[in-house]
Amino acid sequence: MNSPVLSALHADHTAAASRMGALLLDAGKLTPENAERVLRSQTETGLRFGEAAVRLGLVSEDDIQQALARQFAYPYLQQGQANLSPRLVAAYDPFAPQVEALRAVRSQLMLRWFARGRRALAVVGIDANDGAALFAANLAVVFSQLGEQTLLVDANLRRPQQADAFGLKPRQGLSDLLAGRADLDVIARIPGFADLSVMPAGTLPPNPQELLARESFRNLNTQLESRYDVVLYDLPPFASGADALAVAGRAGGVLLVARKNYTRVANLARMVEQLVDAGGEVLGSVVVES
Repeated sequence: MNSPVLSALHADHTAAASRMGALLLDAGKLTPENAERVLRSQTETGLRFGEAAVRLGLVSEDDIQQALARQFAYPYLQQGQANLSPRLVAAYDPFAPQVEALRAVRSQLMLRWFARGRRALAVVGIDANDGAALFAANLAVVFSQLGEQTLLVDANLRRPQQADAFGLKPRQGLSDLLAGRADLDVIARIPGFADLSVMPAGTLPPNPQELLARESFRNLNTQLESRYDVVLYDLPPFASGADALAVAGRAGGVLLVARKNYTRVANLARMVEQLVDAGGEVLGSVVVES
């Protein structure tokens, strides 16, 4: 026999899966008994289901925000969920001011690059402390939240960071694929984000620049562009070698990351010149706090 609570939830014209009450039940935030209390309170007060549940102290505002995110297909995580780095602010705090800035960058890139039919974009900074890797990771999250099938490729084969950022166990990755020792199974789907995948760097090779300069990388990029809406390459810092030039020329578009009060403008200018000579189109630069 059907539960009276579930029957009440199904009575609305909206499907139960998209209902606030059903979402809170499915997430384990409410028991059927407490859901019935909320329904009674809703009848007495005229409040919406979520407001009534919060007023009764049965759920938190964060629980309601999570349910709304699911209702509107806008995934994010609560602190403590998954093994992602807490510095992935777009994954854990999507309403923060810095994430609004990320969304503004995303909008510019959609209009100026991806709307032109392009799929791949390289993200690079001058030095290891510029914050480019963290920026690339957060940018990948906000693209996936837009519903774009997004792949973040850790092309830093010297000091990769994306496996740690996304809580991935040691596994094969880009280097192994380019060496012919692995295939696209190295790509990991990120739990909680249906449209986000990460290709880790893999085994650290003795010849990163040569691997990235091979024709196999060009072929791989073509293959990835056919599978994903957005392919983001996190490149090694420009100061560490010419790896970035090899990737930028194949990806086509390049976004520069500079650190406030740290990155020198003259260094950025030299990097732009070399990237353009390598066949990359520099779309612009972003300045991060740290």
